[in-house]
Amino acid sequence: MASEFKLAPSILSADFTNLQLALSQCDDGGAHWIHVDVMDNQFVPNLTIGPPVVKSLRPNTKKFLDVHMMVIEPEKLVEPFAKAGADSITFHIEATDDPQSVIDLIKAAGTKVGISVKPATPLAEIEPYYDQIDLVLVMSVDPGFGGQGYIDGSTERIEKVKQMLIEKCVENRVLIEVDGGIKLHNAKEVIDAGADVLVAGSAIFGADDPVQTMKDFYLLGTH
Repeated sequence: MASEFKLAPSILSADFTNLQLALSQCDDGGAHWIHVDVMDNQFVPNLTIGPPVVKSLRPNTKKFLDVHMMVIEPEKLVEPFAKAGADSITFHIEATDDPQSVIDLIKAAGTKVGISVKPATPLAEIEPYYDQIDLVLVMSVDPGFGGQGYIDGSTERIEKVKQMLIEKCVENRVLIEVDGGIKLHNAKEVIDAGADVLVAGSAIFGADDPVQTMKDFYLLGTH
C-alpha cells in the first residue's frame, strides 16, 4: 500500500546551526526516519557529516537514524557510526572490493544493513546480497550533492529491484529506499514503482513550511 511508505528527511539540507529545529520539524511533520548523508570528499566530491553529528542527534530523537555512507573504505566507519547511535548503515557497492566483509561488519555492529547503488551501476552487482541485507538504496541522482533533479530511468530501476526481491522471496523483508530528486510531484510515481522509503532533502528543508511539506508527502499515499 502506498500509504505505508516511510519518509526520511535528509538533514544534509537542514540548517546545521540548528539541527534541533530540524528534528522538531520531523516530529511535527510525522517523518519516520532521519536520513544522514555521509560524504568523504573522495568517493564523492563533497564533505559532510561524521559520527560526532550522529552521536549528537541520538539523544535528541527516537526516530530511526538512517546513515548513508558515500565513502571509500566503508569498513573503517561502520563501528564508529554504530557506536554513535545509527539504526541502519548503508554502504555503496562501488566503494569496496569485498561487499561481504562490509555486510558482516555492519551485522556484527548490531545495526540494519543497507546496500546502495549509483544510477549507472548494473543492478546485477547487488543481486547476490539480497538475502543478507535489510535495505536497498536506489540512487536516483549521482551521489555527492543535494538539490539535483531525478534521473530519467530511475523509476524503471526501482521496478526491477522490486521484481528481483519478489523472485528471491525477500520482498517483505528487504526495503527499497530511493534517494535523489524526490519531490511532491514525482513521489507517487516512485512509491508506485515499489519504494518503501523516500529520502527528501531540499524538497523538505528548502520549503517555506517543512512541516506541512512532510504532511503533504504522506497525503500522497492516501490517494
